[in-house]
Amino acid sequence: MKENSTSVKALLPVLFGFFIMGFCDVVGISTSYVKSDFGLSETIAGFLPSMVFLWFLLLAVPAAMFMNWFGRKKTVLASMLVTLVGMIIPFVHYDLYTCLLAFALLGIGNTILQVSLNPLLTNVVKGNVLASSLTAGQVLKAVSSFCGPFIAAFAATMLGNWQYLFPVFALLTLLSMCWLLFVPIPEETSGQLTSSWGATFCLLKDRTILLLFLGIVFVVGVDVGVNTVAPKLLLERCGFDIAEAGIGSSVYFAFRTIGAFVGTFLLARVSGSKYFRVNVLVAIAALVVLFFVSGQYPILVSIALIGFTCSSIFSLLFSMAIQAQPRKANEISGLMVTGIFGGAVIPPLMGYCTDLIGTQVGSLVVILGCLLYLLYCSVGIKTER
Repeated sequence: MKENSTSVKALLPVLFGFFIMGFCDVVGISTSYVKSDFGLSETIAGFLPSMVFLWFLLLAVPAAMFMNWFGRKKTVLASMLVTLVGMIIPFVHYDLYTCLLAFALLGIGNTILQVSLNPLLTNVVKGNVLASSLTAGQVLKAVSSFCGPFIAAFAATMLGNWQYLFPVFALLTLLSMCWLLFVPIPEETSGQLTSSWGATFCLLKDRTILLLFLGIVFVVGVDVGVNTVAPKLLLERCGFDIAEAGIGSSVYFAFRTIGAFVGTFLLARVSGSKYFRVNVLVAIAALVVLFFVSGQYPILVSIALIGFTCSSIFSLLFSMAIQAQPRKANEISGLMVTGIFGGAVIPPLMGYCTDLIGTQVGSLVVILGCLLYLLYCSVGIKTER
């Protein structure tokens, strides 16, 4: 009984770290505010999310190598410190350059956090509980993402400035740091031999790992893409202002939360590959509907369906990869988190296609391409297994 109590005590601060992880998704609604504040084009605004997600490509593997030596818990704490600094900067002084710096620090902190938090969870839970726990963590991440647009809208309308969301996020990050710092968590021995870039990326020679890695790239592309385009569709087709249009992102993350919660239980009972494939098919159908509808409610329903069906895919791909080579969990984590750079590639491509076509249909075409790969990926994983 005492051992179980200790396990729960260690699990809670680790899971709360997933809430902090969700802060990176505030870049979706923040892009709309920053674009309006500084009069940016769609193409230039599309690079704002890149300031967050580019670091997953550049730092994920070095962070995994660093974690092997420094330890998982200490690496998580370091990531939160970087995030805390990033949340303070734009509140102290707000201009385009401090926004870019804040987004960059948010991306750096989030990269290190995602690399280290998932393996740290394996120090607390084992075996079949891991996939369910990872999905539960994604529920908390989705709750955080859901709250972001509401906090921004409340700050803009009630406090007179959307930037007040930054000190709120900073305070929550500080709380998470203190909680994790003072709760003992079983830790792997530090000072392990660190893997090289080459050794880590050699894992891609395994076809299953390659499929899962590219799946991460494209599911994050869908996630960031829908988060970014949802308010823009409401602005373009329904005449909403920016504060009202934030409901699009909130609906998306609300149903991601619900979908992740449902997935926590269903993934313990149904085939992962089948669950993956069915959800992607429904997401494709919902996205196709978005090409043709213009009313507020059809748009929100379609966005909700995409959020619900894509909610568990990231954690499913991640857990499959770790279970494929559990002895290389740190390296697998670094490699998979590198795939989150899809969030840096997809939004600029969406912005370019939108400027090229003249409507948000250009963005939807790019997201559809991501979903079609995920459909292929779901079939490939089934074949591999």
